[in-house]
Amino acid sequence: MASTLSQVFRDNPLPLNHIIPLDFTSVHSLPESHVWPAFDGFPFGTTYPGEKFSIPIIDLMDPNAAQLVGHACEKWGAFQLTSHGLPSMLTDDVESQTRRLFALPAHEKMKALRLPSGGTGYGQARISPFYPKFMWHEGFTIMGSAVDHARKLWPDDYKGFCDVMEDYQKKMKEVAESLLHIFLESLDISKEEYRSTTIQRGRKACNTALQLNSYPPCPDPNRAMGLAPHTDSLLFTIVHQSHTSGLQILRDGVGWITVFPLEGALVVNVGDLLHILSNGRYPSVLHRAVVNQAEHRISLAYFYGPPADSLISPLCNLVSSGQQVVAPRYRSVSVKEYVDLKEKHKEKALSLLRL
Repeated sequence: MASTLSQVFRDNPLPLNHIIPLDFTSVHSLPESHVWPAFDGFPFGTTYPGEKFSIPIIDLMDPNAAQLVGHACEKWGAFQLTSHGLPSMLTDDVESQTRRLFALPAHEKMKALRLPSGGTGYGQARISPFYPKFMWHEGFTIMGSAVDHARKLWPDDYKGFCDVMEDYQKKMKEVAESLLHIFLESLDISKEEYRSTTIQRGRKACNTALQLNSYPPCPDPNRAMGLAPHTDSLLFTIVHQSHTSGLQILRDGVGWITVFPLEGALVVNVGDLLHILSNGRYPSVLHRAVVNQAEHRISLAYFYGPPADSLISPLCNLVSSGQQVVAPRYRSVSVKEYVDLKEKHKEKALSLLRL
């Protein structure tokens, strides 16, 4: 019987907090440092593509959008969103600037390396320290403005990159706020109840980050991992995929399902804080990224949640299908405390909050 991922790596965690990505252009075979051992669901032989196992596609303008979103979150933890209002020209521009960034030589990208404590900058995935093997991935995180880091990459030509990323974040925030309204409606709660439940102490209305992901062509994709299985920490994540597939979600009783890119659509994943807020009704979805041998895949993930100093707790007025009041399953937690828990305990963090 295949081992689980946690069993494979339980006794050999990587004690590093900051990982410098490989210079992918310098290798022609898969380094041993990037060869992942076999575990349940890996190598990547068992996926279930096809219409029968496709995540729901939801039109944001559909009069029944809240009901459709609620059903998708309960059954899948993810859905594809259309009619979201994000201009296609802007997505083309942000994809072009993202490719421009990752096409830089490795030594140039190192000039914008992010700090070990996090924040804006270039580096490996934040989940890398949990594993003794490296992922076939490089990323660039933007929290607020990217100007300081972009200047290091393009001293005389950084404005185009910064302007596009700023415009994209503004538009994504609008989409996220529309989605938040839909999520709350699907849970039959008002914005006032949400604000009182999250106990937002500061003036800042939300906590966001934009993650640019790069998965270069891999010489041996069946033995490499693009991004290890994980859930996202905040309320939800909105993902733009390039035309190359690679995102997979885990469906209970089915297995890993490829989320194929859909022209003009965005992928929405339920995160851990929405899992807590919904009292487990909307489970956060386990997902991963696979790589391929022929194409350079990129994706952009926009993370959305309450401010870091907010407290979040289950909405106790949520009821089960039998109309019986369900007791809170999770204790209240601040966003910062939960993020810290997740960085220390990874996928065990949610279970540590169980009542």
